[in-house]
Amino acid sequence: MPISAESVMVANRSTYRPRTLPAIFAQTAGGGSGLRGAGPTPDPALTARARPEALETRVPPAVSPGPYRIGVGDVVLLATPNPTEATIEQLTGLLAAQNSRQGYTVQDDGAIAVPEVGRVQIGGMTLEEAEAELFQRLVENQIDPTFSLEIAEFNSKKVSIGGAVSTPAVAPITLTPLYLDEALAAAGGVTVRDQDYASVRIYRDGTLYQVPLTQLYARDGLRRIQLVDGDSVFVDTEYELDLAQAYFAEQIQLAQFQQAARVAALNELNAEVSIRRGALEEARQNYLTRLELEGVERDYVYLTGEVRQQSRYALPFDQTASLADALYNTAAGVPTQTGNVREIYVLRGSADPREFASVTAWQLDARNATNLMLATRFELRPNDVIFVAEQPVTRWNRVIQQITPSLFNVVANASD
Repeated sequence: MPISAESVMVANRSTYRPRTLPAIFAQTAGGGSGLRGAGPTPDPALTARARPEALETRVPPAVSPGPYRIGVGDVVLLATPNPTEATIEQLTGLLAAQNSRQGYTVQDDGAIAVPEVGRVQIGGMTLEEAEAELFQRLVENQIDPTFSLEIAEFNSKKVSIGGAVSTPAVAPITLTPLYLDEALAAAGGVTVRDQDYASVRIYRDGTLYQVPLTQLYARDGLRRIQLVDGDSVFVDTEYELDLAQAYFAEQIQLAQFQQAARVAALNELNAEVSIRRGALEEARQNYLTRLELEGVERDYVYLTGEVRQQSRYALPFDQTASLADALYNTAAGVPTQTGNVREIYVLRGSADPREFASVTAWQLDARNATNLMLATRFELRPNDVIFVAEQPVTRWNRVIQQITPSLFNVVANASD
């Protein structure tokens, strides 16, 4: 029967479920047991300390940190003059209350992600250097470079204040210097009753400095001690400097222990994922090798007649194949010089083995280009045979090629 829209529907009604790839091709190496950690950290050790007759004053050296440099965690605001122009959109951070002010948080790699511009490295830069870098990137991306830049949240540089204060806090370091009296005020002030035996201790870069509370309020220079990133301020009512330093050292060790535990758990998880990934890759490679050596059961369609190469076409996994897929396969194809595109047949036997001689043949007339659309919708089934007839002139040419040697032999015998 000719291949038409109706016959294609009839041919495609036959039940067929394509073979599927093994489940290993859909699995991933994720889904591990997660970070295990190292359990709770030990409780800090606290010891009582007796009061001395006098407290030693140890003032940290003067510092000059220079202009503020943007760090990881800071939130910068990018303001454009036109609030309706969507050249810069919010990606991370906070949306400012003003019209076209967009907030961006500096990520771990020191960059902010600006839409239509990409990631811009501003970590470690001053505000002026960051403005110059953003200006250059906006110009490179042909975006109006009219903008202003400011820091909305200072999260990268901090000073911790604890001990005998109203509210232990973490004070950020901003564009203006942070002094000792300001840090204590940010924590609600000192709450000790007896200032004669209290001191303010500053832990900086592994060294502990001490300012007696009585000296702090008596001398203006001590109140204006400039603090830097990483300083820890502790108001203590005890006198032993070594024990106070041991407290800070203990806190650092606990933090290092927690960090090392997280790193170890992450390495363990990465190792587990790598092992799973290797097992999946090995299983997939073994299957592909078996497939290459024809050790896996496949469904085939056979191409014969006037095709470029008598071959078989493997039906794909997880989907059906059409007559056009097989005809336009690189190993097959119909040579137009010898093949008769008017007579392309699909032969399909009966599914019942007792009806072996029952064969249905569909004919595709490819002279009409619109019939090729039907070929893309005609679904193939296992063991279908695609047969392309030869052109009449091809048949005559082959007959002549077979007769010509015989004529030469007769003429040669007659001349003898």
